Amino acid sequence: MSRTVFCDYSHQEAEGLDFVPWPGELGQRVFNHIGKSAWAAWLAHQTMLINELRLSPRNPADRARLQTEMEKFLFGGDAEKPAGYVPEG
Repeated sequence: MSRTVFCDYSHQEAEGLDFVPWPGELGQRVFNHIGKSAWAAWLAHQTMLINELRLSPRNPADRARLQTEMEKFLFGGDAEKPAGYVPEG
């Protein structure tokens, strides 16, 4: 049986994540307040950021930037795309 959460991203009831996806307090907040579809949207946005900005998840400064962007994307609603970004298609 899946659990449901009130998703802060979509502002509606959604299927909750199966596990805490990020370490620490932020990961627990995501687990408690973000649905699976919102997390999938973040993963797509994160991939775009990594590719467009040439970020390395192994670099501590880049990880911190991704964490900040994750908070903005999932909870703040003010995440931005990189300057000059043009989606494919």
